[in-house]
Amino acid sequence: MSLRHAPWEEAAEFRIGLRPIEAAHWFEGGEPDPAARKDPLFATHRDQVWGEIEGSRPAQAEALALVAQAVDAPIDAEGRPPLLAAARAVADDLCLMEKRDGTWRLTALSLSAGSFFTADQVIGKSLAELHVPVTGFHERLLARVTRIFEGLRDDLVLERRNWSVVSSPDLFMPDPGPMRAAIPALDPARAAQDLRVRVERQTLRRLPQTGGVVFTIRVWVDPLSAIAADPARLALFAQAWRAATPEFRAYKRLDLYDDLVARVIGAV
Repeated sequence: MSLRHAPWEEAAEFRIGLRPIEAAHWFEGGEPDPAARKDPLFATHRDQVWGEIEGSRPAQAEALALVAQAVDAPIDAEGRPPLLAAARAVADDLCLMEKRDGTWRLTALSLSAGSFFTADQVIGKSLAELHVPVTGFHERLLARVTRIFEGLRDDLVLERRNWSVVSSPDLFMPDPGPMRAAIPALDPARAAQDLRVRVERQTLRRLPQTGGVVFTIRVWVDPLSAIAADPARLALFAQAWRAATPEFRAYKRLDLYDDLVARVIGAV
């Protein structure tokens, strides 16, 4: 199995890690009909997967036009909020950040693969409030992230990736509680098959007309066995696992998987 992304080979901790990419690579594709996955979630979990605040529609409309240009196909909103219509055309989740009263806030989002959070929990929150779960974010990274939002050029797309280990293949994971409660029952002999590496690819792109920023999230989930099958990659994963900082381990709850991952990486 070929892994699309392996960010643990580059860093073993939470960091900003943004790099510029070509606008043509804003979205990676790979899902023939994203709406077929997202529409049922919108129908059954609307508040968990969609949110908007008053006054965000102009920036949503600009985001829709930009996404349509990126996928090279017209997108008919058909009465839907513009950002929701745009999100149905791509595999990624789409989040809209706008500056309100001097503070960058999340003003709309379509969230079908949220990692342990829901739309109704985060809509309207500021950059600082959104990153409260990230240990040390306010002290170490908030000022830098704010500067990135302030200085983002219209012609620039920025990309970053992060990773975690989970024990579920589900993309839609609003609550980690049930998954984590089931960890003690997992068979250690099947750790490589049952554990998953969950990778988020995120991008930032300025909306030139309204001044907002589109923040995209694409989640990839691969079994740990895909790494274990390649000795070189397994060695890099083992190095990252052991080198992860206490802050990163606490944020990602890696401690829950220590015994199981040890069965996979062994003495590598």
